[in-house]
Amino acid sequence: MNQTLSQIYQGSARFSRVTAAVAILLFAGFQFTNIEITIKAQVALAVIALAIGIPHGAIDHLITIPRNSQPRFIAFIAIYTLIAIIAALAIAKWNLVGFQLVVLMSALHFGFGDSAFANEGQAAADKKGYSKLVLASYAIPAGFLPVVLPLTDKRTLDVLQELNPTLINWAGTFTELLRNTTLTIAVCSILLLVVTNNYSLTIDLVLLLALSFFVPPLVAFAVYFGFWHAIRHTARLVPKLPSAMLKVSSGNPFSSFLAAVIPGLYAILGIFLIGIFFVARGTTDFSSDFLWVILVIIWALTVPHMATTAKFDVNAFKNSLRP
Repeated sequence: MNQTLSQIYQGSARFSRVTAAVAILLFAGFQFTNIEITIKAQVALAVIALAIGIPHGAIDHLITIPRNSQPRFIAFIAIYTLIAIIAALAIAKWNLVGFQLVVLMSALHFGFGDSAFANEGQAAADKKGYSKLVLASYAIPAGFLPVVLPLTDKRTLDVLQELNPTLINWAGTFTELLRNTTLTIAVCSILLLVVTNNYSLTIDLVLLLALSFFVPPLVAFAVYFGFWHAIRHTARLVPKLPSAMLKVSSGNPFSSFLAAVIPGLYAILGIFLIGIFFVARGTTDFSSDFLWVILVIIWALTVPHMATTAKFDVNAFKNSLRP
């Protein structure tokens, strides 16, 4: 067991839970005291939270292709960028279909990534991995709760009207069915996790459920992306980065975590500059248009990012030691 690595996984899980709990309590308090959060304020909060989550997907090239293989490295960057550009153009041109596909891909990516994080955390603590039944029952609601529930919330209509009206009816006549199915699966999974004594995973699902109910949809997703998914994914990058593992050997979990964050910080500036470029030409509502462009870029990058991380997600599932 590597104690420092285990601390990184435990600390990341704890941080994401605490952040979600704080957001839930904060906005539940707003509801109780009848404090209104304007759409503009929600957009501002979402931009901040999304920006914090951007670096976690910006170093895929460092964990996939050896830097000493220059031709493969250049080819990977070129293909990765091309896929992201094609995805961005597709979402921009075919808003509805592109959005629907991204919703499905994101939910699967988030859920199975979170399950892989949980199993890798067990391995870092020198514990047996979760059973495949537990991982599968956790993965589906862990990915669909933070995506589907906010998007099928009636409060989302105002947000989508602000961002892109063509997406208001994105789920069509299946909106209620999709929402109720997600809730049913989540409740069944929570019961299964309680029965199997997997209380930490149970807490995760309860928090994600509460986050989607008490926090405004746009902010709920942004908080999840920036302070839950990104934090946990970054922890998973530490064992895959030599520079971060050098810090691990020194026994400093925080500096080890930062070593997996710093290489991706350039992406925040890059994405914001692109966003400003696209919305600065005659826009009537800079903040909303800017957020829409940022979301499109993030969704587009999710496509090659998900494909890149799928391999070590699968490996994390293979490390499940219980039948």
